[in-house]
Amino acid sequence: MLRITTTFLTLLSLFCLIIPLSIAKTEASDDDPLVFDDTPLVDDEVHLPEWFSLSFLDLADSLEEAADAGKKGLIIYFGRKDCPYCEAHMKNNWGAKDIVDYTRKHFNVIAIDVRGQRTVTDFDGKTYTEKGYAGKVKTNFTPSFLFYDTQQRLMLKLSGYRPPYQFRAALEYAADGHYLREDFHKYMNRAEKAMGYGQDTLNEHDSFSPPPYNLDRSHFPAEQPLVVFFETPHCHACDVLHGGPMSEPEIPLLLENLDAIQLDTTQDTPVITPAGKKTTAKKWADELKLSFAPTLIFFDENGKEIVRVDSVIQLYRLKYLLQYIQTRGYEKYPTFQLWREHLYLP
Repeated sequence: MLRITTTFLTLLSLFCLIIPLSIAKTEASDDDPLVFDDTPLVDDEVHLPEWFSLSFLDLADSLEEAADAGKKGLIIYFGRKDCPYCEAHMKNNWGAKDIVDYTRKHFNVIAIDVRGQRTVTDFDGKTYTEKGYAGKVKTNFTPSFLFYDTQQRLMLKLSGYRPPYQFRAALEYAADGHYLREDFHKYMNRAEKAMGYGQDTLNEHDSFSPPPYNLDRSHFPAEQPLVVFFETPHCHACDVLHGGPMSEPEIPLLLENLDAIQLDTTQDTPVITPAGKKTTAKKWADELKLSFAPTLIFFDENGKEIVRVDSVIQLYRLKYLLQYIQTRGYEKYPTFQLWREHLYLP
């Protein structure tokens, strides 16, 4: 039997702190960690906690320091000074005493600026600029996190901002060694089943194509890229997505040049995947190891995955991500972050 940990038992109480919102357009709220303006910061910048480890960005040395201090491993934080998602993380996660105490007890944390030019020495001795290393590990969104144990094994990768109850669970997943026994999506899905929130049905949107869901692109290329919205009922983050960015008039216009469908990952709805495999929405989500709802996965005309968003996303990021797909920026720039840099987007 899987051990039920303290964090697992407290996920429900943490989740209940989230303030319910209707499907109506959302506004920035100091009470809801999922709702904020994601326009890049102009008058202020993200400040790193002073308890972060000082580092020359030699990853092997930094990990050795963590091991010598009796820690479980190292967290590498990838951020930007103008990133509102990083600001939300610093406020809601590493601004909460219990999460800070737990992080500091079990991990050393070092920071990499995805636009920076300092030298990073990887575990294999190869060197990169900060920007180059962020590209090497496929950092699409900030903040992102790599968790390494003392044996240099990657315990977990989180791409994008997660709300407090999920980030705390991620810390425990790594610190307690759950990564040695099960995938993170299974660990999180067990926790999510203990929670109940909101409505029994998915949010509707005119941009979604109706079933049947034959997404096969393995034999003949499609005319345009595909985005699949993997959602669940009783999903606060799904409500935030639909009540916020999806309700803005520019999003349906941007979605017109993509095939878009919505799947309920709790159901056995028949699906033929972009690779031509017959399955169900529930089984496909499990095969994709989804640990967050909503998750948006983009596929090209030949059925190859371009990028996925398995974290909180608001209007600014969604709008430019759709442009990245529409303009086929991924053909030249393998990450969304590198494409933004090329266009000098804030």
